[in-house]
Amino acid sequence: MTGSEIPKEYNAAEIEIKWMNAWDLSMYHFDWADNTRPQYIIDTPPPYPTGNFHIGNSLNWCYIDFVARYKRMRGFNVMFPQGWDCHGLPTEVKVEETHKITKNQVPRAEFRKMCEEMTHGNIIKMRDTMKRLGFSNDWSNEFITMEPSYFVKTQRSFLKMHEMNYVYHEEHPVNWCPRCETAIALAEVEYKENVSKLNFLYFTLAEDANEKVHIATSRPELLCACAAVAVNPEDERYGKFVGKELIVPIFGQKVPIIADVDVDAEFGTGAVMICTFGDKQDIRWTKTHNLKITKAIDRNGKMTAAAGKYVGMSIPECKANIIEDLKCDGFLYEQQDLDQNVGLCWRCKTPIEILSEMQWFVKVKPEEILAGADQIEWIPEYMKVRLENWTNTMEWDWCISRQRIFATPIPVWYCNKCNEILIAKDEWLPIDPTQEKPPVSCSCGANDFHGETDVFDTWMDSSLTALHVSGWDSEHELRLPTQLRPQGHDIIRTWAFYSILRAEAIENKIPWETIMINGMVLGPDGHKMSKSLGNIISPEDVLVEHSADAFRQWGALGGSVGSDVMFRWNDVVSASRLIQKLWNIYRFSLSNMDGFGKAEAGSFDLSKLKQIDNWLISKLNGLIDEVTGAMEACKFDDAFKAIRVFAWDVLADNYIELVKGRLYGDDSDGKNAARFTLFTAVSTLTKLLAPFTPFLAEEMYSRVGEGSVHQQSWPAKIDGLPADAEEKGELIKGITSAIRCYKSDNKMALNAPLKKIEIYNAAVDAADISNTVTSPTDLIEGAPEFEYIPVEVKPNMGMLGPMFRDKAGAVIGALKALPPKTAEEMKEAGIVVVDVAGEQIELDADAIEIKKEMVSAGREVEILHVDEAVVVIVK
Repeated sequence: MTGSEIPKEYNAAEIEIKWMNAWDLSMYHFDWADNTRPQYIIDTPPPYPTGNFHIGNSLNWCYIDFVARYKRMRGFNVMFPQGWDCHGLPTEVKVEETHKITKNQVPRAEFRKMCEEMTHGNIIKMRDTMKRLGFSNDWSNEFITMEPSYFVKTQRSFLKMHEMNYVYHEEHPVNWCPRCETAIALAEVEYKENVSKLNFLYFTLAEDANEKVHIATSRPELLCACAAVAVNPEDERYGKFVGKELIVPIFGQKVPIIADVDVDAEFGTGAVMICTFGDKQDIRWTKTHNLKITKAIDRNGKMTAAAGKYVGMSIPECKANIIEDLKCDGFLYEQQDLDQNVGLCWRCKTPIEILSEMQWFVKVKPEEILAGADQIEWIPEYMKVRLENWTNTMEWDWCISRQRIFATPIPVWYCNKCNEILIAKDEWLPIDPTQEKPPVSCSCGANDFHGETDVFDTWMDSSLTALHVSGWDSEHELRLPTQLRPQGHDIIRTWAFYSILRAEAIENKIPWETIMINGMVLGPDGHKMSKSLGNIISPEDVLVEHSADAFRQWGALGGSVGSDVMFRWNDVVSASRLIQKLWNIYRFSLSNMDGFGKAEAGSFDLSKLKQIDNWLISKLNGLIDEVTGAMEACKFDDAFKAIRVFAWDVLADNYIELVKGRLYGDDSDGKNAARFTLFTAVSTLTKLLAPFTPFLAEEMYSRVGEGSVHQQSWPAKIDGLPADAEEKGELIKGITSAIRCYKSDNKMALNAPLKKIEIYNAAVDAADISNTVTSPTDLIEGAPEFEYIPVEVKPNMGMLGPMFRDKAGAVIGALKALPPKTAEEMKEAGIVVVDVAGEQIELDADAIEIKKEMVSAGREVEILHVDEAVVVIVK
């Protein structure tokens, strides 16, 4: 083996493209028929096919790929599938923008086709980015939720859950987005702090117009839907009014005054109007007190006919007009600022409303969710609290119907004669009820149906991924639970929650053994990436400037799993430098192999290793243990930091410097021992790097092994090393470092020879030390004998100047002229006597200092202490 053909500079762009095109991706395929290896199925997140595989996706997929590549090397039958969660409002909106239409301006089937065409194009773009980033996806297990082969499972799961009484259809208050014109689940509501107005007005008593009850409300536009006024039964101000009726301003309807303990007597006036539906508390009160329901707002966010003259107005417009009218009529007497948490649609950020609509729901059974969560390993563990908090505070069931087009059809029809619901049979699936009629008659005998135009919430598709990838409803045996769910913390209350619900409901099993939560990527300024802040970085930006392997290093080192990660260009630059450093190590090692390769390493006699070789291999064994432990715990930052420290500090800065003499020398046994050690270190590093920097690892392995590094086993430790291997090696390293520091401190070139070095009290191999410090080196038993010889008298200038003024120069000269030995004796006696122009002058002992030099066997020496060893440098 020779390294002469290896270029000096690592050309990442050229090498990465070469291997991306050369790899046979079938080496990443999961083998359903293989029962000899343990399975490791990853329930991979299916991203929306926007065409942009953004940096947050990329960080998550880095984590997944680290695990997938590591587990394959550990002997697992790994499935790293890739799915695409196609259905959703963003695609519909983009199609409308692209074609300059609204979804209702073209036939339903045509609009869906437009969505599908755009989605297919976006998937192609995102696939290319994922391959360029070196992700080892199992493309034989790709799934696309908009295709019938997948959404038939969504429909089938609906039938199964309906049979098990998990699914029901009824009119119920739902969160509604007027902009998206669809119901949204509780988990899709985001909250934003906002300052609104609390409006103070009064209602008059029906039986006595002179009696007034003061109300405080932030929703005056809902006066037309007011069904009651509630007060706290302990509030003495209103006790006399309970049971009587009030007249609502402007609209004039009579409403009862009721007592309810949930009324906060300290808020506003202590009297609150109950409307359908201002908020969730209104819903509870309406149900508890069986109040009249009035629909004041329609699906488009406009006021209904119930609002009288305000009909057709938007909510803000209606509010402004009603407030003005209340002022004019004398009902509104005060306004105060009110801090609120406003519920917004997670997709378009429009304030949501609560409407009463006929919808399809899935029952939420909190005890099942919590029991399932307890059986799952959470990484990091504290993330489980987020699921528990969400589950324990849920008040409504999961609304699974949406008023859109591009989504999985709900397989249901309604009889036009008797309104009976007809749910599809399993053998009819997949089916779109808006395009096909049922092949049976209604129980009433009629054959006139209209298909359900609502579609499934996209989470109905994606919450099925664990079941899908584990073989549910396929020709394969079910392999649930899967082994890993990687996902962001932002979708714990949606994807994680719904996935546990569905697996428990359908198969009475948990969906995965472990869930690994990743954080979000922050911009270089530390803020969440957004177009408005101009801090968005795309993976392609990094690839243009640097490399996929550098980007992946940033992903590994950015922080621990679960924490948010800031993108910093300096981190990527540092990663690129490390790649070049690793390449330099690799190139140097192979340049000194001269035909020493895998075969020679396999037959090498370990007893011929030198002490520093054993040290390096022992450190390498420790590295394997450390990286393996970190990978098992998904601590990718710790794993890669360990690799970096070993490569840079241990191997490059110490071991290679210590064995250069042997590599360049004539001792064949010593040279081969160094070659074996370097070969072992490089080949092991290559495998440890493979999950993180797959392109670099493959390029390195191509000269030290056969086949692809990604089909090799995880490196194993070398046994049979001396028990004191690291102790001896650390001493050699320490002694060498101390001598090199001595040279540096004395402004000597590091390769400048010293007269001689003697090492006492250290049973180490001195040959590598001698070669490294380019000086003859002897090991000597016992401790050195040495003494200090006075060589110079140093007067105390600060004392003598003020004391003798004009005569100070002469006194100092006389002191310097004293024989050092004589001066030392006088100093020890406590009085220093000096003759200055015939005058005997007596000085205190501290008037001088004596400079001494160390001698051993009559030689001038310098002593260095390294642990218990004594290093004598003969000058």
